[in-house]
Amino acid sequence: MNPAPKRARSWRHFLEQQWSRMIAEDFFTVELTRGWGIQRVHVLVMMHLASRRIHIAGIADEPTQAWLVQIACNEADENHGFLKAGSYLIHDQAAVFGNKFKQTLAASGVTTVKLPARSPNLNAHVERVIRSIREECLDRFVIFSRVQHEYLLREYVIHYHEKRPHPGLGNRLISGEQGRSQGKIRRRTRLGGLLSFYDRVSG
Repeated sequence: MNPAPKRARSWRHFLEQQWSRMIAEDFFTVELTRGWGIQRVHVLVMMHLASRRIHIAGIADEPTQAWLVQIACNEADENHGFLKAGSYLIHDQAAVFGNKFKQTLAASGVTTVKLPARSPNLNAHVERVIRSIREECLDRFVIFSRVQHEYLLREYVIHYHEKRPHPGLGNRLISGEQGRSQGKIRRRTRLGGLLSFYDRVSG
């Protein structure tokens, strides 16, 4: 009897099998208001899908393959790199994700998975967090410098991890202590009141 033909696995099946080892990444752009006009910078964000933890991997005026290879080296570091939590990295078909980038990660045991063209739904978790970063933080400010931009991103990432409940995690926090179940509700803020979070205090 001839062997059964190989059946292509669905994307859903692949994600279910590799979920705990999967990291997704994507770029988004931010416009800075400078004295001479508008400067556009590119931000690379990564997300560990199982934990929802995010990481700003780098910011560049114009990403190049050499820059991205250095990012790959940094994030694949076995002690401090964000990619140490995963074995697969999914990304779109941007030309900057070239062979050197792929080879650098492969040498560290990370397999890159290139998504089909025009398929943002296959990278929906990162697309959604980019939307949150924009709508909840960056779009509310006129950003004048890289320093201000980096500060806003740092503050948002802390809020996202430690103070923002996540429906995909059963409304738990990614990190930080869960709030009390009893006591007076207290509102606390970050970024001058733009980001709010709540806890309970006794008394």
